[in-house]
Amino acid sequence: MKALKLIALDSEDLDIVSAHVQDAVLKTGDIKWMPKQQRFLVAMNRFAWEKAARTGKNGFERRRAVLHFDRVRRAQSHNLKPADKDEVLALLAVRFSAAEEPEGTVELAFAGGGTIRLEVECLEAQLSDLGAAWETKSKPQHETDETDGSTDS
Repeated sequence: MKALKLIALDSEDLDIVSAHVQDAVLKTGDIKWMPKQQRFLVAMNRFAWEKAARTGKNGFERRRAVLHFDRVRRAQSHNLKPADKDEVLALLAVRFSAAEEPEGTVELAFAGGGTIRLEVECLEAQLSDLGAAWETKSKPQHETDETDGSTDS
């Protein structure tokens, strides 16, 4: 499967990116805020939903990927422990709320109620796979799934 590379310049684009990073796992230490460059990035192990949709119950995989945002003015976290670099987080969704266009807020929502809010001049995001995939035995489960409820990382 080819490496994924997506760009988001509006909320509809970001909805597509969000679907691809849903259930990604990462450590707090994988999050980097670079205020001088106005860049915020998150390295993650994303579940390859695009492959799972084609293969059914077999052949699940994860890929190392990075999601970054440019033109970020401010970053804030809530219910996360930035000092604990080994805290494992599960990313649930990424959303954009426009303020006075093109400005707005990007919210990264994590399992357990943690969030990161980014104030942006405009939405400029990119998701890129970094390398080869590896097999995983199960896919993340959601209340609407009809499987046994097992999860992986």
